[in-house]
Amino acid sequence: MKHQVIPNTDLNVSSYCYGVMFFGTRAKGDDAYRLYEQFVEAGGNLFDTAHGYACWMPDGDGASERTLGDCLQKFGNRKDMVISTKGALIQTLPFYPRPDDTMTAEVIDSDISESLERLRIDYIDLYTLHRDDTRHTVGEIIEILNAEIRRGRIRYLGASNWTPARIAEANAYAQEHNLQGFVTSSPQWNLCVANHQPYNWDGTKDDTCRVTTDEDVAWHRKTGFPMMPWTPSAYGYLNGLETNNAMSFDNPTSRRRRDRARELAKKKGCTPLQIGLAYLRSYEFPVFPILGTMSPEHLAESLGADAIELTAEERDWLVAAE
Repeated sequence: MKHQVIPNTDLNVSSYCYGVMFFGTRAKGDDAYRLYEQFVEAGGNLFDTAHGYACWMPDGDGASERTLGDCLQKFGNRKDMVISTKGALIQTLPFYPRPDDTMTAEVIDSDISESLERLRIDYIDLYTLHRDDTRHTVGEIIEILNAEIRRGRIRYLGASNWTPARIAEANAYAQEHNLQGFVTSSPQWNLCVANHQPYNWDGTKDDTCRVTTDEDVAWHRKTGFPMMPWTPSAYGYLNGLETNNAMSFDNPTSRRRRDRARELAKKKGCTPLQIGLAYLRSYEFPVFPILGTMSPEHLAESLGADAIELTAEERDWLVAAE
């Protein structure tokens, strides 16, 4: 797998990130170890989890972080891996009790402490805020996070489901005060077009998620700011799945784009999913799609996209209007 350094960091990471939300639930024990090893043997070194994963499943609370920690212990390669975890998730899930205000030093301190304990590591390479909370100024948030950097518990900062405007505001504050700002953004982004704000958890609407817009992409192209998009396969819609989540992308525009992905895949001897992943990585700014599959076959298919290159013309044709 190709590697590149995330700008403004010393983190040299793989083209694709492995999102292990379902480690410890859908993939347990040896199954999780095999997936971890498969990703690493392919050259992967960037893993994504969260304090809140997968609290909505039986015995799932904290299972993702704990199982990723088990993998790090079993294979003894922590120093070679880049670990990203998320915290400060606001109250969006009834089965994940949260205080009314999670964007505080106290809650972030607690989330980081628990994540470190579950992962059994001394520091987090990339600590990402799971959501934004506009009740707080960016200055407050940046100050809290930089206090944790000074403690040595986190190294770099990411923003998940934040708008580009808030990220830019936060980074301007950080630069003005000689502090660290965000180095990555993690919204939902794929080749398709969502019918609405994302429907997660088998149909439950979550308005706190951020769907990437054309304006967002233009901002990333202008600034070169890195993105770690989640759901890069549109919940499998590109490969023809018809689950509730996949069908939340079903509309004339998405169908046209999927048809074009199928046409281009035939020419290149690959799959529509691989075209969709190559599309995300064809832009001028760094993109590290988060792969969330727990299937060895689907993981191999996704990682195969690293060898596929799209020209600018092919990329633009995929999303061009009729």
